[in-house]
Amino acid sequence: MFAASRLQTRAFSASARNLSKVTVLGAAGGIGQPLSLLLKLNPRVTELALYDIRGGPGVAADISHINTKAPVKGYEPTPEGLNECLKGSDIVLIPAGVPRKPGMTRDDLFNTNASIVRDLAKAVAESAPKAKVLVISNPVNSTVPICKEVFKAKGVYDPKKLFGVTTLDVVRASRFVSEIKGSDPKDENITVVGGHSGVTIVPLFSQSSHPELSSDAELVKRVQFGGDEVVKAKDGAGSATLSMAMAGARMADSLLRAADGEKGVIEPTFVESPLYADQGIEFFSSKVELGPNGVEKILPVGAVDAVEEKLLEACIGDLKKNIEKGVAFVASNPGK
Repeated sequence: MFAASRLQTRAFSASARNLSKVTVLGAAGGIGQPLSLLLKLNPRVTELALYDIRGGPGVAADISHINTKAPVKGYEPTPEGLNECLKGSDIVLIPAGVPRKPGMTRDDLFNTNASIVRDLAKAVAESAPKAKVLVISNPVNSTVPICKEVFKAKGVYDPKKLFGVTTLDVVRASRFVSEIKGSDPKDENITVVGGHSGVTIVPLFSQSSHPELSSDAELVKRVQFGGDEVVKAKDGAGSATLSMAMAGARMADSLLRAADGEKGVIEPTFVESPLYADQGIEFFSSKVELGPNGVEKILPVGAVDAVEEKLLEACIGDLKKNIEKGVAFVASNPGK
């Protein structure tokens, strides 16, 4: 068995209470395959539905042999297959899209992934309008607003049920700090706020047990650009897929636990937020308390030091542009 994380420890020892259909759109990709595997291992998932433009049924056949209870089905890459896949879904995860390659920024991916997410969001709006939607496809700062615009146009938008998965930024921060301090990552509670790319990622080390780390520019940069580290190491063969799958599975598990009635479930996530609305920032990632209906409470950023204040200023400028880019894309490219 692979090393247990808090996700795995909680999920594998839990017993499912609610019937929970979880759907992965982009299930045959670099994130989608390990994500689907982790979801199959989660006893709270009582039905797993997998879709991709190619390879979905094959991934489903493979994962279906794992000896946990949830039935798995892969659907054909047709509009009818996508519709059937989504019907009755409680949670929909969207890792679909093309990965980054060396030298590419998340914005370089924009036009391709924006179109993919727009079209999948339309299918979700039509076939699973009440599902909680977890967007993994980059650039998250723009793809989440794209989903909002699509859902709004279809008359099904619920801000409590749309999430950008930023869990990986917190996972990375806790791991990187543990490497420096020789500690256990699970004991490193690092708050990360903002968005999910470059300077929009703001680790708040001043709120941790190591406040001196906020002045460690190299560490801050590593948290902000950890994805580049993976892209470079994979030498053109992919981006952060395995760690991102773990982060997506953790976020899904937290929503499932909250749906089961567990109290005090808190995760960082990119949601419609009032925290910086006065500066024109519609979406922001911060700690969010989850409940049966999704977002229960958006927690404040809290006190920050002078270094982090400057990081937040840089974040706000970029984040506003990213959000506007997503909104403008749907306005200019409404699709079919």
